[in-house]
Amino acid sequence: MSRLELAAERLGKALELLDSAAAPLEKARDSASDAERRTALLNGEREKLLARIAELEEEVRSLSGLTEEVEDRLDGAIAEIRTALGRS
Repeated sequence: MSRLELAAERLGKALELLDSAAAPLEKARDSASDAERRTALLNGEREKLLARIAELEEEVRSLSGLTEEVEDRLDGAIAEIRTALGRS
């Protein structure tokens, strides 16, 4: 076997070793890319949910004010009815 053939054989083996060593790295890179995409999707969903929570909290505050107003009106109406019926 000539020196050139030996060198070509060693180069081929080295390339095979390099390919086998690179395969796990490629899988890790793909996994990292998938994780980054999933993280971005989850962050977007989180932002939407936080916005919805803020809307619902505002709605709760608004409804709470209405509930108090209705309660006051009912108390006043009950007092007027009791007065009209001669009860205190």
